[in-house]
Amino acid sequence: MSLLNAILAVALSASPWLLLGLVMAGLIKALVSEALLKRWVGGHGLGSIARAAVIGAPLPLCSCGAIPTALAMYRGGASRGPATAFLIGTPGIGVDSMAITYALLGPFMAVARAASAVLTAIVTGLLVGRTAPAGALASAEPRTEASCGSCCASDCEDSPEDADEAAAPALAGRLASGLRYAFTDILDDISLWLLVGLLVAGGLIALVPPQQLAELGSGLGAMLIMAVIGIPLYMCATAATPIAAGLLLAGVSPGTVLVFLIAAPVTSLATLGVFRREMGNHGLVAYLVGIMVSAVLLGLGVDAVASWWQLDIARQIEEVGELLPAWIEWLGLIVLTGLAVKPLRRTLAGHLPHHA
Repeated sequence: MSLLNAILAVALSASPWLLLGLVMAGLIKALVSEALLKRWVGGHGLGSIARAAVIGAPLPLCSCGAIPTALAMYRGGASRGPATAFLIGTPGIGVDSMAITYALLGPFMAVARAASAVLTAIVTGLLVGRTAPAGALASAEPRTEASCGSCCASDCEDSPEDADEAAAPALAGRLASGLRYAFTDILDDISLWLLVGLLVAGGLIALVPPQQLAELGSGLGAMLIMAVIGIPLYMCATAATPIAAGLLLAGVSPGTVLVFLIAAPVTSLATLGVFRREMGNHGLVAYLVGIMVSAVLLGLGVDAVASWWQLDIARQIEEVGELLPAWIEWLGLIVLTGLAVKPLRRTLAGHLPHHA
């Protein structure tokens, strides 16, 4: 398979599902307020941590975009454990990345990824929660403009106080705003990295001999390398998925691919810097240990389950690809490209009716 054909095949498979995921992300953005999130993740202990991880999982925020929301919760009364679980669970998987994971990696890897993101968030939240006395809360004044770093600036423009004071718009207006957020802010944040992911995935599929990566891409050593490489990266869950698909189809074991899918999206250098400032050195060490140990153990577990069940992951991916006819895949790719390229999107928006 040539490089261009491989890139096109991955893009066609992913596009309709990514569009569906973006629609779902817009609906969640429209219907779930930050004030409601604060109420849901309040309290201490395992229940609050698990709730924060599960609630954060479907939300459409990258690792840097989750920082201001998690800090607002922490400074608003949530303890270290739930704040940490939310900070990890939110970028680890979202409805947009779940859709593209199902399309490119198959149902087994989609379930494994979602469950692993939540479990990693819970374990790390428990570890970080033990680094401070129970009930210890941050006392610093909100500094959201200093906490967001240079990425995902669009997620930091409105403070929680401003959001609480604003009158809730009508449902139709919230839905329109949520979809606009999904197909502008989120798509702009992920489009470049998604393109990089598609190029890397196509190169791995077309140019790398499967047996070469099959020999080097499994086992504890390979998983540790994936974790060390992935933790400092800034790569959202959606953009990491095509690279994971390329690794998987080129011969890397499902567990090793899962380690990459856990480590790369859940944190970044920007997140680490903010986390150290808020939680201290002991909290940062617990945070890193929790992510790395959880990712590797879950990777080993996924490899064991895949071997025990004798799963054919490549066949699962082919079956998902056969669910949609070719014309829907092409239509999805054309629409996604038109929305991702800003000049085309502005031209399209100019032909749409405007409502007051």
